[in-house]
Amino acid sequence: ILKTLNSWFWWENIWMPINVTWAHFVDRDGLVFPKPHQLYATIPYAIVLLIIRFFSERYVAIPLAKALGIKNVRRVKPQPNPVLESYFRECSKHPSQSEIQGLAKKCNCTVHMVEKWFRRRRNLEIPTVLRKFQEAFWRFSFYLISSIAGFIFLYDKPWFYDIWQTWVGYPFQTLLPSQYWYYMAEISFYWSLLFTLGIDNKRKADFLAHVVHHLAAIGLMSGSWCGNYVRLGTLVMFVHDTADFWLEAAKMFNYARWEKTCNMLFIIFSIAFFITRIILFPFWILRATLYQPTYYSTTPVIAYFLFNGQLLILQGLHLYWGYLIFKILRRFIFLK
Repeated sequence: ILKTLNSWFWWENIWMPINVTWAHFVDRDGLVFPKPHQLYATIPYAIVLLIIRFFSERYVAIPLAKALGIKNVRRVKPQPNPVLESYFRECSKHPSQSEIQGLAKKCNCTVHMVEKWFRRRRNLEIPTVLRKFQEAFWRFSFYLISSIAGFIFLYDKPWFYDIWQTWVGYPFQTLLPSQYWYYMAEISFYWSLLFTLGIDNKRKADFLAHVVHHLAAIGLMSGSWCGNYVRLGTLVMFVHDTADFWLEAAKMFNYARWEKTCNMLFIIFSIAFFITRIILFPFWILRATLYQPTYYSTTPVIAYFLFNGQLLILQGLHLYWGYLIFKILRRFIFLK
């Protein structure tokens, strides 16, 4: 069954234009092509990124937070109590007064002690300001470095200025070393974010949106790697990263209570977000993926619909986040 599924997944009609097979993607005559098995390396690379994250948060973010005036608040742990812990996890984090009285009788303690236990236990679930700062610092560092690296990798490429060049010579476009490392770093980063979703700061408003975004990003980058849509893929990654480090910088100064700096950075982020995600992405990237391939092939492959479907999901997330950003901006402008 696995062998059959594997053969279906790698069927040329899904990935390749007509009369092109996987045999054509063997390195030859100076041409180097991306290979699906290279994606396995993103898992150990993700672990390396997690190690780098640990040391950067501990030895760079914490001293920086102290310099900005953020204090490390130590939370008081409640006394170990299996009965209350079980009730907290399985029933309710906010028990009613009658439930508290019942738990007090069951544990042979006072109502006040049960209330204090639940209050301290709930506080442990809330990340400290320092923890939020550390997470924002890591994301800021990665997005800033990837944006700078992306610009260095792309600024001298013809397809950075003329989107039609992404399709010239397709699918026989050679893989550049810069494109390899750009892809490996980005995919590994999103794997590392998925690995730490359970311990990172919980976002109630858009937790599910983040999960969908990370999975769609990994799926898109991995698929575009296999189908050698690398030129377009690097443009998509660059467009996404250039706004994100402004948001993470705004968060960092927000946690430090540098209000004016935070406001200025958030306005810059909002402008960058609307330019890259609401204008450039749909009218530049999606135009290149939806419209331009029809000039190079009269019969779209299945991958055309799969990739564009995922890109449209991303655009839906952009509109959703754009709506949230607009609400914050409106509050900021009209309600101070």
